[in-house]
Amino acid sequence: MKLILSTHNVTLTKAIEDHILARLDKLEHFDRWTVDARVTIEHDDTRDPNKAFGCSMRIGMRGPDLFAEDHEADLYSAVDAVTKKIEQQIRKRHNKTKAKKHTEASRSKERGRST
Repeated sequence: MKLILSTHNVTLTKAIEDHILARLDKLEHFDRWTVDARVTIEHDDTRDPNKAFGCSMRIGMRGPDLFAEDHEADLYSAVDAVTKKIEQQIRKRHNKTKAKKHTEASRSKERGRST
């Protein structure tokens, strides 16, 4: 998976980069067909101190891209919250495809019984 990491008013340290990579590895475990990830980290002093750090993540994959954004007081908790949101989107997409396959199979099974 290709990673594009950009920052605004934040110094990118090795610890921050490692934390983001660990979270992306977890996401890649859920869906291995991800093409790229674009992560933007920002710090805004003019915002409420409880929401000073922001993180947005766009995951490119087959079909529509997934996007999530969150603002928290701590940078690491913002990254974790965004990762959780993306994880929920991946699960939702996966469950929809499973349900679609299940309904198609049951319909074909019913057609086979009626003839």
